[in-house]
Amino acid sequence: MNAPNSTDTGRIWKAGLIVIGDEILSGRTHDKNIAQIASWLQVQGIRLTEVRVVADDMEAIGNALNALRATYDYVFTTGGIGPTHDDITVDAVAEAMGLSVIIHPEARAVLEEYYATRGGINEGRLRMARVPEGAELIPNRYSGAPGIRLGNLFLMAGVPHITAGMLDGLTGTLQGGAPLETETIGCWVAESEVADILRETEHAHEQCQIGSYPFFRDGRVGANFVVRSTDPHELQSCVDTLCDALGSAGWDFTPGGI
Repeated sequence: MNAPNSTDTGRIWKAGLIVIGDEILSGRTHDKNIAQIASWLQVQGIRLTEVRVVADDMEAIGNALNALRATYDYVFTTGGIGPTHDDITVDAVAEAMGLSVIIHPEARAVLEEYYATRGGINEGRLRMARVPEGAELIPNRYSGAPGIRLGNLFLMAGVPHITAGMLDGLTGTLQGGAPLETETIGCWVAESEVADILRETEHAHEQCQIGSYPFFRDGRVGANFVVRSTDPHELQSCVDTLCDALGSAGWDFTPGGI
């Protein structure tokens, strides 16, 4: 297990996410977990760097898991840890990591207590106590069934409000770096008109990144420029430089975005 969260400004901690489910790929369900996990990770000082969406398929899950585990400090999955036959995430993870699947005694006890007044435990509900051998539990205050932690791997529910509760249970337990801070500048201009300004400003502030997000409103073209950095002083310097450059070029800008 990693140490509790401590700030390490000399390193950028990164995470990958695997969104699992045929219902996501078919369009029947719209994923809401990517945004909330990305936001939560940012507060922990960890950047969500890659997301893969895969079907309820053992090989697809295993391949995605092994690829992301080899690349990132942390890997999260959402979906496929429920009570039905197509909830195969635990099996796929165990197979990919060469582990057995066991009934976690604490998870079983939690489920038995939760369902004591809800019809009792049954075979389907007991599936939610299955974990790869050696795993720990992530508390779930909403539905009893816990999430699963295995080193730097976290298996989360697919239902967004349950995922949110599991993230709350993990808050402060992952080591990360300085959180990424952002500032937004809006401008009624085609981004191609200020591409050189954006490039030169970012080049002059190596600890910052500038993203350009164009839009079309009320018959006009504009763009919001989002400046990101883990260093608040560098962030402010970059914002000031960008605003000065836009103003000098004759473009009105709006701090906070349009």
